[in-house]
Amino acid sequence: MKVFWGLERLPEALAGRRAFLLAPPRWDDPVPVVGRWSELPTGARIDPGEAEVLLALGGGSTIDTAKRVSAETGLPLVSLPTTYSGAEWTTFFGVRDLERRMRGGGSGSHNEAIVYDVALVRDLPHDVVGGTALNALAHCCEALYALTRDPRADPLALEGAELISAALPAWDSNRLLQGAAKAGEALARSGLALGHAMPQVIGGAYGLPHGALNAICLPPALRFNDEFVPPALLGGRAADRAEELKELAGFSTLAALGIPGGDLPALAETIAQRPGARANPRPVTPADVLELLSAVAGLG
Repeated sequence: MKVFWGLERLPEALAGRRAFLLAPPRWDDPVPVVGRWSELPTGARIDPGEAEVLLALGGGSTIDTAKRVSAETGLPLVSLPTTYSGAEWTTFFGVRDLERRMRGGGSGSHNEAIVYDVALVRDLPHDVVGGTALNALAHCCEALYALTRDPRADPLALEGAELISAALPAWDSNRLLQGAAKAGEALARSGLALGHAMPQVIGGAYGLPHGALNAICLPPALRFNDEFVPPALLGGRAADRAEELKELAGFSTLAALGIPGGDLPALAETIAQRPGARANPRPVTPADVLELLSAVAGLG
């Protein structure tokens, strides 16, 4: 994967090829393009026409849609992330409808390059900054103990976690973006565990922001996996620091996001079957997941 810093490097990343842009309506075309799709996210068939490369400008849902089109067409993908989600680093994608409910997924995108520019993330709403930054922090944490862990990614994960932990209280978009880039690379190399399996299922069922759910689910997942969390992660107090950052970002409980308590047992059953749960270093049962969800449900 080629990584460029600064929007002025985008022509270099595109290398003179005709680009088809996927971007929400609020973003202008960053370069001349041969076509554009802005009804995002979507599972609809998208025809990039005579394009030679796909260009994704947006957050995780936009980039996921572009990855699906890349997998379907074989076209290379250049991503311009506008959040800290890290979606630009993986070849896996979810298919969501316009209400952001999950309708499927897949893998096989042809990710070629990422162009980071702090100007694209500087004016994010408070909840998006907090949610996607904590999503990036979860990438760092879980990359250090998932069963699919690549030890060569450990320095990236540790440095990314420190950057995010220090930058989020100051809402320092420059350092947050640097941390998110390291987190995304660690994610791509090492994969995910239980802390992501919970948000994936819950967010897909209710159309809720993945970042907000990561903020709520990361602290209990870290406590569940306490014996596997490296002492070097966030000064040996990773779960407590994740809790502090969650509260700083304004997130609290599942109930605050509108999730009914009566749905938790069914959610727990589904979560326990997710790849992230199966890659967790400590074996996970539906009963375990239900206990963790109940702890952050806010129902009593």
